[in-house]
Amino acid sequence: MIRVSNQAVLFDGCTFRPAQPSERECGRTHTMAYGVLSAHNVSGDPEHLQLKMDAMASHDITYVGIIQTARASGLTQFPLPYVLTNCHNSLCAVGGTINEDDHVFGLSAAKKYGGEFVPAHQAVIHSYMRERYAGCGKLILGSDSHTRYGAFGTMAFGEGGPELVKQLLQRTYDIVYPRVIAVYLTGKPRPGVGPQDVALDLIRTVFQPGTVKNAVLEFFGPGVANLAMDYRSGIDVMTTETACLSSIWTTDDTTRTCLETLGRGDAYHPMAPEAGAYYDNLIEIALDEVEPMIALPFHPSNAYTIREFKAHAEELLQQVDEAAQKQFELKQLPPPLTGKLKDGEFYVDQAVIAGCSGGTWQNLMRTAEILKNESIGGMAFGLSVYPASQPTFLELAKGGQLADLTACGATVRSCFCGPCFGAGDVPANGGFSIRHSTRNFPNREGSKPGNGQIAYVALMDARSIAATAKNGGKLTAATELDHIPEDRPDELYSYDDAAYRSRVYHGVGHPHPEEPLVFGPNIADWPQQVALPEHLVLTACSAIYDSVTTTDELIPSGETSSYRSNPLALAEFTLSRKDPAYVGRAKAVRALEQKRRSGDLDEAVMDALHGFDPATTGLGSFVMALRPGDGSAREQAASCQRVLGGCANLALEYATKRYRSNVVNWGMLPFIARDLEQRNIQPGDVLLLKGIRSALLSGAETMEATLLQQGAESSLTLELPGLSDEERDIILSGCLINYYASH
Repeated sequence: MIRVSNQAVLFDGCTFRPAQPSERECGRTHTMAYGVLSAHNVSGDPEHLQLKMDAMASHDITYVGIIQTARASGLTQFPLPYVLTNCHNSLCAVGGTINEDDHVFGLSAAKKYGGEFVPAHQAVIHSYMRERYAGCGKLILGSDSHTRYGAFGTMAFGEGGPELVKQLLQRTYDIVYPRVIAVYLTGKPRPGVGPQDVALDLIRTVFQPGTVKNAVLEFFGPGVANLAMDYRSGIDVMTTETACLSSIWTTDDTTRTCLETLGRGDAYHPMAPEAGAYYDNLIEIALDEVEPMIALPFHPSNAYTIREFKAHAEELLQQVDEAAQKQFELKQLPPPLTGKLKDGEFYVDQAVIAGCSGGTWQNLMRTAEILKNESIGGMAFGLSVYPASQPTFLELAKGGQLADLTACGATVRSCFCGPCFGAGDVPANGGFSIRHSTRNFPNREGSKPGNGQIAYVALMDARSIAATAKNGGKLTAATELDHIPEDRPDELYSYDDAAYRSRVYHGVGHPHPEEPLVFGPNIADWPQQVALPEHLVLTACSAIYDSVTTTDELIPSGETSSYRSNPLALAEFTLSRKDPAYVGRAKAVRALEQKRRSGDLDEAVMDALHGFDPATTGLGSFVMALRPGDGSAREQAASCQRVLGGCANLALEYATKRYRSNVVNWGMLPFIARDLEQRNIQPGDVLLLKGIRSALLSGAETMEATLLQQGAESSLTLELPGLSDEERDIILSGCLINYYASH
């Protein structure tokens, strides 16, 4: 059971009481979050934070672009520990040599600039950072949205690449002091209830109402002591799906023992909120009341207890079919999901346990215990498990659990994030996959609806996935089993990092500037961008009226991963799943702008300018979406629009802080319009922005634009709330690279 107070509270050390606004200033200094943030804030202003990180991490679909951006901005060496992992493009199965070329580039960059390079198949990015870098009171930034190490007392942020570039250039991560929300845990999970069950129950409670959006979640309470570190991390990593900014947990003897086992006992110190701590809201989780959960397509918040799902399976499956039809606008869907119901039981086609949320030692131990001496059957159903790090893999091998899993018919894979974003274990058309991974957005399983393919992912905990596998694919909650292995808070494996000692390049603090960067043929520089002109004429090249637009829809994951090091090649995939005509429309506008810049002022260019002076007016495009940017931190969701000539996004609100930051860092205007839904903006509509540069220079937060729709003119109030001076300068410069070149 999860309860939300919806009011500010004060924690007296044992209980909570309603808090008064006047108690905020003093009371917030007693939270764990305040202690970490204030220790890393160099602004001198407790409201407007400028944070310096202790370490950073990127994987192999983000680090090339980040290093290229930093290099173009004057990078000479990595000024802080920067870990480059290779867990996303590590299969090297698509695109010829270009994936491994990125890895070669990454190693050369670690040597040249002084970084840490983790070769492919060694570890999932977040497992490595938990094992090697997370520690009490630390602050870590990663170019992946699931950068969450709160269970270790570390505040971590998942952001787009430009935010990491700022740290590489010894700048700061700038935020307004966030709301801090208490998550108070009581009780002990029942056997068969795992961390994913707790996480999904939390997500379904808070995501839709936006309860924790851009806030810090602070976990404490007597229930924490009943959770092992793997269990805590399994809940913590999924907080990304609540739309919170970051997370932090109280630390205790379990934390200390874990860090000592990892060989980093000096990274421990006790952390807990002090009496008088002020919280902007309170969420209470009774762990003993949580049930096994299933999150149906197409979002982790679309969650039900497995008991609820079974009682209403036909109705809920019909809702998924209807959502698929609406989402993909297909003329023909695969056979209805209700066809997978047999004698009242729902049968799935595939199961996967993987990544930073699923592939932990404790999860795979429970899976192996449930499936020992069993068979998953010789029919279509299959199970794949991916240990999240080589030390985890090694311990499971030593203990015989890998043998047990293999003997039951499961396939054991290497340390790889692919199933989380559609680059591994892609189901058949119409297939239904249950996964202990992070997301079940449309296409996260790798299908291509534009080509007539569609598959489905539901999120579940490893324990119930194992129970389902034991029954040959019949959906089964782990609590339905006769013998249920129990999770113990003191569970911890014998950590052996021999694989890391054998393979990881440890170059932090030891740059070799004479080392050359090694470029493959797909690694390209960022195209040059121009400064913001005085006036803009912007054409709508896509209009999306879904309640939320994910970054997966803005730039697909999976099949595009191999092109992440080539901005122009990747841009060809922009909005390809949501609006395939977008790229062509944007290119047409970009071609007119290129002619304007070259002085080729033909009739088409002059018509597009709508009477504005060609010497001071830029032509560009914009994307209209009601709430864009839920999901991944990858900057390409914004940079691809910019590469194609995008100058703005227009929204009711931005789904995440990180996507809005990406828009700004790539020199685009993050407009908001309050009456957007009533305007019925469509591709081809035009915004006339007179004096936009002067407006930004003056600090204006609103401006009046003219909206042209099928020959009719109307005024549209555009807002730019909360832009910092630096953000304004970045947009004025044209992008972050230009900004650093001029500063």
